[in-house]
Amino acid sequence: MAITIGSRDRRAGARADRAAERARRRAGTQVRTLVSPMRLRSTRGRITYWVVFALTLAGFTAAFLFPIYWMVTGAFKSPDEMLQSPPTYVPKEWHADNYAEAWRRMDLARYLRNTALQAGGAWLFQIVLCTAAAYALSKLKPVFGQIVLGAILATLMVPASALLVPRYLTAVDVPFVGTNLLNTPWAIWLPSVANAFNLYLLKRFFDQLPDDVLEAASIDGAGPLRTLWSIVLPMSRPVLGVVSIFAVVAVWQDFLWPLLVFPDTDKQPISVALVQLSASLPLTYLIGAMVIASIPMVAVFLVFQRHIIAGISAGGVKE
Repeated sequence: MAITIGSRDRRAGARADRAAERARRRAGTQVRTLVSPMRLRSTRGRITYWVVFALTLAGFTAAFLFPIYWMVTGAFKSPDEMLQSPPTYVPKEWHADNYAEAWRRMDLARYLRNTALQAGGAWLFQIVLCTAAAYALSKLKPVFGQIVLGAILATLMVPASALLVPRYLTAVDVPFVGTNLLNTPWAIWLPSVANAFNLYLLKRFFDQLPDDVLEAASIDGAGPLRTLWSIVLPMSRPVLGVVSIFAVVAVWQDFLWPLLVFPDTDKQPISVALVQLSASLPLTYLIGAMVIASIPMVAVFLVFQRHIIAGISAGGVKE
């Protein structure tokens, strides 16, 4: 009797699903998925779905994490084991002193300090100048503001390699000043300010800020700078966080431009120094230095990953 009632319930449920599907088709709102809701109701369908989902997730996780695992464990191997074929996926002997030797022999403290100085200055200049420019274009509505914005966005269409020679000539002899910026952090700081993407991201966020709040501040006697400092910036923490991350990461991982403007080895960032010193040191020391150099950026991402998503979504186009 129970089996009969259960079969009747299943048939009734199937008829209801088919009726709902026909109703959706008639209404023009048919939902198409890889696995139908009816199939997911069965035990076999749910097991198949979760098995495929788990395998797909495991495959993508392995594809992304295996290179990191290979780099971290490679620094623990001996030079001979690192070069042997076929390779070993787990070190036979763990040489933990490779990281200490890489830190000492490659003088990583100096190059990390150089990189932090260059990235910190680039971040500060971008936050101050890009925020001011985006606020002016978004809320102050200057004359020919749209033309200026269009010219700024047009620079995104120019390949970065095409700008190397003009930027280098400008850094060698700054117009109207006649100063040579080579081997100085200014060669990194000043070009990084001209970041059209970050400026546009900030402007799109400022466009979505309610004008009523800014008008209320203006009625209370706040000028443009006071409104920017007291009203706009506290409301813009998500987008400021993502712009900060983009600014720091761009300088930290850049290689070609620092190689051109820092001929002095002692003033180079770590991305250039690793290549310059790799020829005279064992491969395991180089891999250990690469792991150490990547730790700050991984830590920054793990701490601020929530701000990345929030800032991009906040600065997106609002429908």
